[in-house]
Order: sequence, then C-alpha cells, then structure tokens
Amino acid sequence: MRYLGSKIKLLDAIEKTIIKYNIQGKTFADLFAGTGCVGDYFKDRYTIQSNDFLYFSYVMNQAKLKNSNVPSFKKFKKAYDKDIFTWLNSQEFEADSTYFVYNNYTPIGGRMFFTEENGLKIDGIRLKIEDLYQNRTINEDEYYFLLASLIESVTKVSNTSGTYEAFFKFWDTRATKAFVIEPLEINKVKLFSKNEVYNKETNSLIKELSGDIAYIDPPYTVTQYVSAYHMFETIARYDSPEITGKGGKRDRGNKNSLYAQRTKALTAFEDLFRKIKYTHILVSYSNQGLVSLDDLISLAKHFAKDKQVYVESTTYREYQNHRSSNKGNGKNLNEVIIYFQKDITLNKSPLNYSGSKDTLVPFIINELPDKVGTFVDVMGGAFNVGVNISALTAVVYNELNPYVYNTIEWLLNNDKDKIINQIELAISSYGLEKGNKDAYNKLRSDFNAGMNSPLYLYLLHMYSFQNMIRFNSRHEFNTPIGVAGYSEDIKHRILHFYAKTENVKLLNTDYTTLNWNEYPIDTVFYFDPPYFITSAAYNDGKRGMKGWTADEEVELLNILNYLDAQGYKFMLSNVIYHKGRVNHLLLKWVQEHQFTIVNIGTSGLRYTKKEVIIKNF
Repeated sequence: MRYLGSKIKLLDAIEKTIIKYNIQGKTFADLFAGTGCVGDYFKDRYTIQSNDFLYFSYVMNQAKLKNSNVPSFKKFKKAYDKDIFTWLNSQEFEADSTYFVYNNYTPIGGRMFFTEENGLKIDGIRLKIEDLYQNRTINEDEYYFLLASLIESVTKVSNTSGTYEAFFKFWDTRATKAFVIEPLEINKVKLFSKNEVYNKETNSLIKELSGDIAYIDPPYTVTQYVSAYHMFETIARYDSPEITGKGGKRDRGNKNSLYAQRTKALTAFEDLFRKIKYTHILVSYSNQGLVSLDDLISLAKHFAKDKQVYVESTTYREYQNHRSSNKGNGKNLNEVIIYFQKDITLNKSPLNYSGSKDTLVPFIINELPDKVGTFVDVMGGAFNVGVNISALTAVVYNELNPYVYNTIEWLLNNDKDKIINQIELAISSYGLEKGNKDAYNKLRSDFNAGMNSPLYLYLLHMYSFQNMIRFNSRHEFNTPIGVAGYSEDIKHRILHFYAKTENVKLLNTDYTTLNWNEYPIDTVFYFDPPYFITSAAYNDGKRGMKGWTADEEVELLNILNYLDAQGYKFMLSNVIYHKGRVNHLLLKWVQEHQFTIVNIGTSGLRYTKKEVIIKNF
C-alpha cells in the first residue's frame, strides 16, 4: 500500500537501533500504527500493543496482528466448498442506493476515484463481507482480514497519486484494471503472544497502558491522515457518511491530529513524553517535521533517564503530496530515530508525613494538562508530588510548617552519603533502636531543649508512633515512641530523593501570601490542603500553627476562583465523601463552577480515604 509516512523502509533501522542499545523487553507498543507494518514485522518477538485513531488502521492491524497466516475460513469453505476470495471475485452485483462508493466516487457521482465497474465491485464485495460476518459464516479475525484485504486491493485500482484528497482528471492505467480482491500480504510467522489492538487517540490511551518498548511515529507534516485516507475510513466503516467537496470527504469529527498542527505539535509531544509509562522510547521523525529536531531532542531530555537522548539517522527521498511541507523540494530528507530510556521511577520522599500522596503520584501525573511550564506544589508537605513532576521550566515547593520545610530542604540539597553518615552516627550515639524508649526520650528532650536540627527531627520522626511529626502549643515535639525505625528502605529513599526538574525553588510561607501573578501563564498550581472533613494532628489548630476550619476552606476556594479567572490551571487534591460525611462547601463550589472531578484512588494505609482531583481544565 502506498501510505504517507510508511515505515517499511525503516524496519531495518528500527531493528538495528534496538540491537545497538541492547533494548530488552517483551511488550512493544506501536502507538501510531498506520497500516501496521511495524507491528507485523516484530510480532514474532514481542507482544504488540497497536493503536491508531483511524478505524481503517484498526482494521489493518487486527488483520496483521491477530493472524500468523491467511485465515482458513473453515466455516465458509464447508458451506460453499470454495476459496472465499475466488467466490467474492466471481459474484455479480447490481447497484442500488446503498452502494456508496459507486454512487459517490465514480463518474455516476461526478467523481473519478474509481471506474463505475470497479466502484460496483468494491461496494458489492464490502456488503457481502458484512453479510457473511452477520450470518456468522466468518468469525471476527476472518472478518477483519477480509476488510483489510479489500482496502489493500482498492489501492491497486485507485485513480489517485496515493492519497484520496483529490483524483486524476484522466484515467490512470492502474485505475482501468478490473478490480480483484486479493488476500492481504502479512508476515507469516508464529505470534510471540496474543496481541492487543486499540482504536483510540494516543495521548489518551497512554494513560491506560504500560510496557517495555514504545515506538512513536506521529505525523510529521500538516497533512491530516483522516482527510488523506477518508476513502479507507468510509470503506472500513461503510456508514454512508455525509460527504462534501470535490474529494467527497467525510466529516473529520474529532480526528484531527495535534501532531499535524504547527502550533500544537510540540505540546502534544510534551504530554506524550510526560505520561507515557514505557521503559524504552523510540521516536521516528524527520528534519522536515513541524517540530524541529533540536526542539524534540531538547524536550525528550526532560523525561529521559540521566537526561541521555540518542539519535540514529537515515536518509531517503521524501514522499510528497499537494499538502506536504516541500521543505526539501523533493531532495533527500533526514529521517531519524530518537531513542531514550524514560525515567519512570517514582522518588518517594524519605519523610513519612501525614497526608502524603506517594501512592497517588502516577494518577496525578495522568491528570496534568498537556503543557507544564512551571509546577507549584503549593502545600508541599513531604514533597512527594512536586519532586516527581518533570516541568519544562521549574518546580516550586512551598510549605508553611518550618520544621517540615527545613527537613525537606536538608534532605534535598545536601550530599546524600553525608546525610546517611550523620543519621547512622546519631543513631549509634543515642543507641536508638525499635522500642528503646529511654534512648528515644533522651533524643526528644535534647531536641526540645534547643537541638532542633533537621537531623534530630528526622530521627524522631523515624522512631515515633506512626512516624508522626506532632508538636504541642509550645512547639515541643510530643509524639511517643513507636515500633518503626531506621531501615534499608529509608536509606534507599534518602539516596534517591532528587527532583526530576533541575530548577527547584523552595519556599517556606503561608500559601495565601504567594504572589500568584508573578508566575507565567503555563504554570500549574497543585493544592493538597488539610481535608476539612478529616482530622489530623497537622490541621487541628492546637499545635501552635495554623489550623483548618470552614474559614480556611472558603479562603482556599476563593483563591482557586481567582486563579481560574486569571487563566491559570489548578489541581486540587481532596475528599468529598468520608466516613458518612460530605464536604458540602466543596461539592457546591465544584458544581457551581462546573469544574472536573476525577476519582484517583485510595490513600492512607491506616485510615483510608477516597481521593479526588478537582481541576479547572
């Protein structure tokens, strides 16, 4: 099939890249699958997860990835005692009003995509395939194989240059040949596993999938594939759509690709790179794409492990149609494969702090907007959220509690080996161990007597009851000893506590005093306040610090209204229902402003809560 952007010529280069970088894995996602040549090529080595938002591509990939050979059509052969392709080609058809191709894309309909004879055959065979499927004479795999074979065969008699935005005003030699449906050519190999085929918008689908290798081959130019291949879409669906113009195009619906829009392509890549959960990322692109290679590589570094991105290149003559970029004027273009390992680690804060969102970070990342220039973790706490956000410009951590703030600053900005050494020396000096009440009380007394360094607070937190950081009204630490202590897990978390965004700003202030308008418009503000209908030591107002009552709840909602009015994006973590209680203030506010509520899961090991994200985008 002549298909814009087909990767048949790049299969060898893709394979060599996998070998060169010793890319290992069992799953291979072909996220912009097109006609399925990549998945078909690798289906004997990986479980293929194929996706394309065009339905005809879904049909092609079903045919190629669910079969290791031409289907047997056993039930059909038993009923008709014939080869199904021979039978279909031998049928005689008489057009009526349901023959969509004949009535709209031949001279009968004032267009010259097909001769009348071929239009008649295409319609007749398409309707026969549907009848056979509805009558259960063929099964689902056979149905998709026949549809894909029909689409592939149509290309051999089309009176076009390859796409279907326009037809020749003369009859090309190819178009005058009699239409014959022939079996789709597929890679006849044993399937590695049961493959998955999707028909969704890629940037939405990646929120649901994860795996080892992801191959990304988006449109490079302004050509919208739904327009260029509307004929295939109509034959696959056979839904008699409303069509317009000389090309008889169906309505695009919501099928316009962001990757084929000059002002939106880079942001679409940003969203994809941020939310994709595959270890190895391979991207096909070219030096004539809407996004410059320098910009694409620079973007990839924000999400790559150790900021390492590799580029493999190959050249071949560009394919052009009347909407191609023509940047190269038909000369050689540079087709590249960009490879990087995605940093999919989640850096859990070493500080076990009440209300932390460590288990919900993946869900929060999934709900981020397409573009995140600056991310402000407004009520940062243990910094589990902001530390894991890859923002393009900066991440801001703000925390009101000075003890928590100083501890995070100490853990984040000091040499990790030095921190471990200080912790282990202090543990040895005090004789701290699980259940050693006397040693713990001595440390607590020293802390309250003035030795209130982040190191000592962190030690107390490790050995305290339920890791609580709790003070009395005089700011004296008063949590009793618990059953936990220093462990290899805590050591690991300290050693790996770093922000994924290099530019991090730390603030220790009441969030209400922040100057919101000093932040650029691509800032995302994330709020994780004390929950009004739950109770915890940090929000009861009895510890010499700010509590959280209905007044504070209303104050927060007013600030969110202000941000929304200024055009900023915000995300709010909260609970609306908990143990039979309802936050009526919050629920009424959400409904009044028609903000989005997303259920993201359950947090808390001892006291579970059903968390939601409320966002204004």
